[in-house]
Amino acid sequence: MNRGVGSLVAAQFLSAFSDNAILFTVIAIVLQAGDRAPWYVPALQSVFLVAFVLLTPWVGAFADRHSKPKVLILANIIKGLGGLLILLGVEPLIGYAVVGIGAATYSPAKYGILPELADHTQLVKINSWVEGATIAAILLGTVIGATLADASIELALAVIIACYVISAAMTLLLPKLPARGARSGSTLAKLLHAMKALLASERARLVLMALSLFWASAATLRVILVAWAPQVLDAHTSGDIAQLTLFLAVGIIIGSGIVPRLIPLEHIRRARHAAYALSLFFLILAGVDSLWPARATLLAIGIAGGLFVVPLNAAIQQIGHHTIGSGGAVAVQNFFQNAAMLGSMGIYALASARGMGPVTAIFALGVVVLVLTVLVSLRLPRQPAA
Repeated sequence: MNRGVGSLVAAQFLSAFSDNAILFTVIAIVLQAGDRAPWYVPALQSVFLVAFVLLTPWVGAFADRHSKPKVLILANIIKGLGGLLILLGVEPLIGYAVVGIGAATYSPAKYGILPELADHTQLVKINSWVEGATIAAILLGTVIGATLADASIELALAVIIACYVISAAMTLLLPKLPARGARSGSTLAKLLHAMKALLASERARLVLMALSLFWASAATLRVILVAWAPQVLDAHTSGDIAQLTLFLAVGIIIGSGIVPRLIPLEHIRRARHAAYALSLFFLILAGVDSLWPARATLLAIGIAGGLFVVPLNAAIQQIGHHTIGSGGAVAVQNFFQNAAMLGSMGIYALASARGMGPVTAIFALGVVVLVLTVLVSLRLPRQPAA
């Protein structure tokens, strides 16, 4: 790992740590208040995702038009502002929406910078480092953020804001990279052109569909756990719920760590096996009713998820780097997968409001993942195609 990659991994860890700590801090606010409607937690995820969908025409082009390290710094400042608003007593939905704006700005630059720091032969490996750091941050941010929030909401938010600031400072250690990949013209027109260019490739279409499927199911599971843990496992605090996600995060770290040896870009079709395993473990989780089997199943879900998502991220970066620009490609990726997550949040919120329990929701999620994986797998080319 060279200095640039090391600085990026450290900055990404701190930023992702705060992203997850602030979510569970807001969940702690909801649980401690005890007077929020069942739709409130799905709404939290939704306001975060809205920024990714609405800002897609601009954030990818912005990342390509400016030096990506500077974009990362700006994004962390916006995230910190969202945390500060919540600390000052602003409605959490508003503050978390501001954090979403920062995250939407951060993502294209974070992934778009990777091909500028590593060549093709190292791209899966650097993705595994970044994804591993991200999931480690999810693990620690979730548990530490929830623990701090159960003790003191104000302390948790202060730590979160400080981590955003330190992440911005770590980004200053990245190489001085020039703007790369910018194109003239309307940002909306460029997005539509980027979408058209990517979707013209069957390989890109299938990768985007698979990534959208993964992130929609992962986001939905995370929200379902907030209702599932109290009902099935009698876990009622933010810390109790956060500890469950620890096993999910450890699993993704394991999957991200071993995937470069198992699924290189030349054998991307192997990722479908991880998707089948993911659907199977969702179905198993729906039948679990005690703590340790739940933890073991979440660990297995995480391993399958890591094996699935890392090579797909590398594939879309490679396609974008050689066609429309990596920042633009990641922005298109974000649009599709965040639109899928937003849609899944809306469906779950509606189903929950109409009385669907969390166990039924997890089972339905497993069935949907299985069916869509079969449909995507039937269309996979036998040989890698551009």
